[in-house]
Amino acid sequence: MQSSNSKKYSLNFANKPLTIEIGQFARQADVSATVQYGDTVVLATLVMSKEIRENINFLPLLVEYEERLYAAGKIKGSRFIKREGRASDEAILSARLVDRAIRPLFVNKVSPEIQVILTILSVDGENDPDIPSLIGAFTVLSLSEIPWTGPIGAVRVAKIDESFVFNPVYTEREKSVLDITIAGTPDKVVALEACAKEVDEQTVMEALQAGKQYLSEIMVLINTITKEIGYPKKNYAISADILTEKEKIKSKIYDWVKPKLQEQLFNTPHKNKVARQEILSNLKSELFEQVLQDEDQSCKDALKKYGSGIFDSIVENEVSNNILANSKRVDNRGLTDIRPLSMDVSILPRTHGSAVFSRGDTEILSVVTLGSPQEEQTLDGIEEQGKKRFMHHYNFPPYSVGEAKPLRGPGRREIGHGELAEKGLSAVLPDQKVFPYTIRVVSEVMSSNGSSSMGSACCASMALMDAGVPIKKHVAGIAMGLASGPNGEYKIITDLQDLEDGTGGMDFKIIGTRDGITSIQMDTKTTGLTDEIISQTLQQSKQARLTILERMYNIIPEPRKELSIYAPLIVTLQIHTDTIRNVIGPGGKMINEIIDKTGVKIDIENDGTVVICSNNKEMVEKAVQWVKSLTHVTEVGELLMAKITRIVDFGAFAEIGPKQEGLIHISELDTKRVAKVTDVLNIGDTVLVKVINIDDLGRINLSYKQAKPSEIKK
Repeated sequence: MQSSNSKKYSLNFANKPLTIEIGQFARQADVSATVQYGDTVVLATLVMSKEIRENINFLPLLVEYEERLYAAGKIKGSRFIKREGRASDEAILSARLVDRAIRPLFVNKVSPEIQVILTILSVDGENDPDIPSLIGAFTVLSLSEIPWTGPIGAVRVAKIDESFVFNPVYTEREKSVLDITIAGTPDKVVALEACAKEVDEQTVMEALQAGKQYLSEIMVLINTITKEIGYPKKNYAISADILTEKEKIKSKIYDWVKPKLQEQLFNTPHKNKVARQEILSNLKSELFEQVLQDEDQSCKDALKKYGSGIFDSIVENEVSNNILANSKRVDNRGLTDIRPLSMDVSILPRTHGSAVFSRGDTEILSVVTLGSPQEEQTLDGIEEQGKKRFMHHYNFPPYSVGEAKPLRGPGRREIGHGELAEKGLSAVLPDQKVFPYTIRVVSEVMSSNGSSSMGSACCASMALMDAGVPIKKHVAGIAMGLASGPNGEYKIITDLQDLEDGTGGMDFKIIGTRDGITSIQMDTKTTGLTDEIISQTLQQSKQARLTILERMYNIIPEPRKELSIYAPLIVTLQIHTDTIRNVIGPGGKMINEIIDKTGVKIDIENDGTVVICSNNKEMVEKAVQWVKSLTHVTEVGELLMAKITRIVDFGAFAEIGPKQEGLIHISELDTKRVAKVTDVLNIGDTVLVKVINIDDLGRINLSYKQAKPSEIKK
């Protein structure tokens, strides 16, 4: 029901109705909007603090993505806790996507604290809440008092059977070779995220250009709403006095630090990150001690208050200016050069697979663990359910950047980086029927100086091959950067590192094989990237990716033929579905007996697939034979060992398998006439018999004389 104080706006977006309702809920928020796409509904709210945070060098923006299980008609599976807990990985990834899309478009860093909360109220199982969430965030920011240079639009594009599908439903996305989310305007892209099945760079550009036609539709709708009910934008600029004070300090710092940066940072070749940090730390200390020693107290106070942030900003700008003006980077690399590479496999003695990968100061250790199908991750979110057999987890300990901090578990960044590499690797994984193991890769960042997520993709690929996982090809990742100026000038740099990701830059991560792209994630510190920049970045990254892949193939060209002796052994059997009950037994008695006696793990699917897993080869073989004996399907003409269980006047009954009996008619005992069955066979004898007939009721007739019997055991 529409509230009397709310206003509703609609649009036919990619052949489905999109509705934005303002003021339906959360009326004490500064701005709220409910976005419905299909039957998926998202509430977007924006609240700004009343205080201004001036002396900070970051934007105080927090984006939260709140999943509610009631949205999918679910109750949490935990027996003891029914309330939603910490955000799921999917929710964190969605929040990061929204953040990357909106953050570059804020006018300046001086602002109140801003919190955007996206609450998922309803999901229809077809339309992903990501696109309505992006649209909701764009809407509330456009309507708010905050200076934000939107609106922008968002659309998801899939490629299915050589055609592009816009805002595909989940079943369509499963069939696609490319699934890419675009946020931006028809002229510039602000954020990109994609997973793909080895698509080429041209296909990515075609998808971008095809999707852009829908961005303007969202922008027009939001502009219409804003003109009708939007708030006037506030001026959160620094006061004139403070601005004058900061400019005075900035000028003094710049005049002092620029020649020293040129001499110590740019003219000294091949300095690593630690050396650069030491140079900058010493310069900053010298700045505070010497530069303003003769100035009055107010100037010294201003330096103490603003100096550190101004110093860091000047360094970032000078790094970018040197790239633009001289194509000169802080480590003297060319714009397309990759830092020195080093890599190896089989690093750890008892793990199932391991590798180390270094690119410059960035070093990753990846370790593979193989498990049984029972160790798959259970998915029970509002969007996903079922099981997940491949996981890539990424850890970023504080020592990797030379810091001492509390360990609080994985944060948003760790989860996002782990998922990005996971998407890139998923395209080359073997089918579960071919390789039934659950696979977990953990990438430990040992040292970080830019693009540790891309290093983890490379390292994980080698570790998987070292573990004997039959991945189709190696996967490598590279982060691309950008130096840009106010007049549209730009230069793209390969293999982004520490000081190069400043204002006017980008972090464009691309993962792929020799044959195509498998994953993309892009964020920028500009107002958006043109098609020209994106196309050049994709092509330039391809050359870097191929260079890295060549080195990886030199280290380990293909998956190992044998698994580690410490990895569990898995044997897969296919049994007739009618015999599943034989393995399980009444109340699970039989399967539990097998597990107790052998110590194996057994997983049985409804299609008759039986997976037996253990580190003990002997016990696996014992369990396999046990299952085979329980599930054997007798066929006419088969020779079997049988145990005589009953004697009757007209023949003998023989057990040929668990709970499976056949009749040897007296006429089938010998080629000559037999007067009494006991003249040939007795209870307890074990003999070789031949199956000669199975009637419509499943009754089995056996022959002793046709089996060429071996010696009877009595």
